[in-house]
Amino acid sequence: MIWDLHCHLAGVPGRTPDERMAQLIEFADRMGIDRICVYMGMNWSHDPKPDDLRKQNDEVIQALSHWHHRAFGFVYVSPKHVKESLEEMERCIKDGPMVGIKLWVAQKADALELDPIIRRAHELKAVIFQHTWWKAVGLLPGESTPVEVATLAARHPDVPLICGHTGGDWERGIRAIRSHKNVSVDLAGSDPTAGITEMAVRELGAERVLFGSDAGGRSFASQLGKVLGANTPEAARKLILGENLKRMLTPILREKGVEV
Repeated sequence: MIWDLHCHLAGVPGRTPDERMAQLIEFADRMGIDRICVYMGMNWSHDPKPDDLRKQNDEVIQALSHWHHRAFGFVYVSPKHVKESLEEMERCIKDGPMVGIKLWVAQKADALELDPIIRRAHELKAVIFQHTWWKAVGLLPGESTPVEVATLAARHPDVPLICGHTGGDWERGIRAIRSHKNVSVDLAGSDPTAGITEMAVRELGAERVLFGSDAGGRSFASQLGKVLGANTPEAARKLILGENLKRMLTPILREKGVEV
């Protein structure tokens, strides 16, 4: 069982959400990936306004429309627009098909404005994914590192969070969130360097490590290589490739009456 936490419509061939989703599923089939999580629309902006958030979420809902048996959607929100983000969570999660939230680079993850979004997501049993990255060339305005996720996790110790990309610079990223038991890491996006999965399992435990690809920005194959080529026990590999994500999604899927 392989469940991919981290996929996008951007970077995939196709003129419409439906065409791009069909391509993603075709590529996933080629690599034996059973389910994928999709967030954000066909064209991104670093600091989206409410209308843009809604448009991108509509594109994901359309992409899911024929693929509910293979895909899950996360609603794209921004702490710069708390009221509208909460409204989108009601529309797309409570009253719609989505099962998680995606936070990107509009504002850092330690901002107090995130608190009502995090609290409502937790009430809805939605999975919470926060993009993080360390860059040698400098971060985008508002872009988070795992350090800010650690601060957010300390304010919400009972809320499960996912640190996206393990910070890119994964050795620093793993250490930054290691003491916060409510934070898991996503392996997606960075180059498939040897050692990332082994260190994450050693320092965090396999239960806090999730497979993601960042397709179509990255290939499914290169990102699967991080897990399939790692020197880890088979039991840990099964957790990382799908069982951990299934466990995290189970509460909200049960709430929605979805059997997996």
